[in-house]
Amino acid sequence: MAVNMKGKSLVSINDLSHEEIWQIFELSASLKLKQITGEQHHLLKGKTLGMIFSKPSTRTRVSFEVGIYQLGGIGMYFGPNDLQLKRSESIPDTAKVLSRYLSGIMIRTFDHQDVVDLAKYASIPVINGLTDLLHPCQVLTDLFTVYEKKKVLKGLKLAYVGDGNNMAHSLLHGCSKVGMNISIASPKDYQPQKLIVDNAIRNAKSSGSKIEILEDPFEAVKDADVIYTDVWASMGQESESEKRKKIFKNYQVNPNLVKNAKKDYLFMHCLPAHRGDEVVDEIADSPNSVIFDEAENRLHVQKAIMALVM
Repeated sequence: MAVNMKGKSLVSINDLSHEEIWQIFELSASLKLKQITGEQHHLLKGKTLGMIFSKPSTRTRVSFEVGIYQLGGIGMYFGPNDLQLKRSESIPDTAKVLSRYLSGIMIRTFDHQDVVDLAKYASIPVINGLTDLLHPCQVLTDLFTVYEKKKVLKGLKLAYVGDGNNMAHSLLHGCSKVGMNISIASPKDYQPQKLIVDNAIRNAKSSGSKIEILEDPFEAVKDADVIYTDVWASMGQESESEKRKKIFKNYQVNPNLVKNAKKDYLFMHCLPAHRGDEVVDEIADSPNSVIFDEAENRLHVQKAIMALVM
């Protein structure tokens, strides 16, 4: 049954119902097909998306800007120095002003509370393009890509190996909402936040998914349908890079590790990849890898999100 998402902000996957997630997937598939066949789909003709970037980006910037254009709207890019946001103007005031000009806002920033506050005070939908806590658009894309390849989500096992960061957090939310089992392997002091894990465990009670937080990557990937990893040092953690390389050296996705997964496992990475660190070329470029299909699908899934909420 279709649900009305018009005007709804996307701050976290945890805020979405099961029905809303599947509505996003169904529209993503439809819009992808329309693009392939060349059928016009100006669902947001005359709409304007403001895109606020405190962090640089390749996939988020290009996919949102191309996406709003293909939907018949206009995207406006605001870099770190383009707005008075948090410098001489508060988030509530910025939200109220932008709501008078725009049809929607996408923001990619550091502090998750900034997105929460922007959504609270804006009268237009706000889409979380990434924070240090969560990356919901990426994980909705990841789940859509898995469904494309496997034709099912419920009961599959996703193993995430690496830092318990924003990707691990949103994967916990996403998998637990759709009934996928998820095993996360991270070093003891780098595991996902307890609040996020507790949210996933609550979701899992109704979806039937199993949640595991482990230290052993070999145990995590045992019989996995999907192996996922991310960089060991995220944006803003560059000064910890050498330290983290030593701590995470046993968490590299390589031929020895993936032997424990199912033969037809999918390898996924949100990109950019630090090849030779968290993953080796032999895996990233293998027939099991879907990293570029995954990257392409950011466009289709985010178009669906924009179309539904704007």
